[in-house]
Amino acid sequence: MPDPTRFVLVHTSHAGNVGAAARAMKVMGFSDLVLVRPRFVDITDHDYAVAMASGAADILARARVVDTLAEALDGCTHACATAMTPRDFGPPTFAPRPYLASLAPQAPRMAFVFGPERTGLANDDVYRCHACLSIPSAPDYGSLNLAQAVQVLAYEWRQALGGYAVQPRTAEAVPADLGAVQGALDHWQQVLVQIGFLDPAAPKKLLPRLQQLALRAHLSEQEVHILRGIARAVADTATPPTRRR
Repeated sequence: MPDPTRFVLVHTSHAGNVGAAARAMKVMGFSDLVLVRPRFVDITDHDYAVAMASGAADILARARVVDTLAEALDGCTHACATAMTPRDFGPPTFAPRPYLASLAPQAPRMAFVFGPERTGLANDDVYRCHACLSIPSAPDYGSLNLAQAVQVLAYEWRQALGGYAVQPRTAEAVPADLGAVQGALDHWQQVLVQIGFLDPAAPKKLLPRLQQLALRAHLSEQEVHILRGIARAVADTATPPTRRR
């Protein structure tokens, strides 16, 4: 099934930006890249583009090169231009997140159109689009690299389509049962008495406070083992406190 989302780069000057844009697309699950009259002839001949793609060279290999934006938009039902500067005339301008969220349920065959690095899209190209998307940025500095802009819009569109679940990178911790937690506290009590930090004749509120600390921490089994290991090490190296006479 063809990818219903297309990224169109118009008159791109730097091959590295195309490679980085391909990487931005692939990491968000998109693959349809079209180049409108780029400065270079064959993107796969540019080592820098392939290096910047960083594993997305297949996107570059499948990228199509066309002469006009009209050709690039063929087959799409909705096109969004990217706006660098305000215009007095043309399609309305929106922030990506709310606009794309409202658009996603319609399941359009979407095209995101990006202009040259230095000048942005020409007016005639913007007029071919349904809307302009402007990425909110700091008022005094709104300059985004082309590939960065592709990454932001690819992410926002993927989120609007439902996003991807975050895959856990570490195993989930196993909570320690209360018996194990109490065993660790008892162990620490012995060590604290041994080193003279706790006076068993006048314990005050130290032990209840330690107990509350342990409960707030929701210790895992591994963390209980670590605490008991520290207690053993302290006990093995500690010098018994001097007894007062």
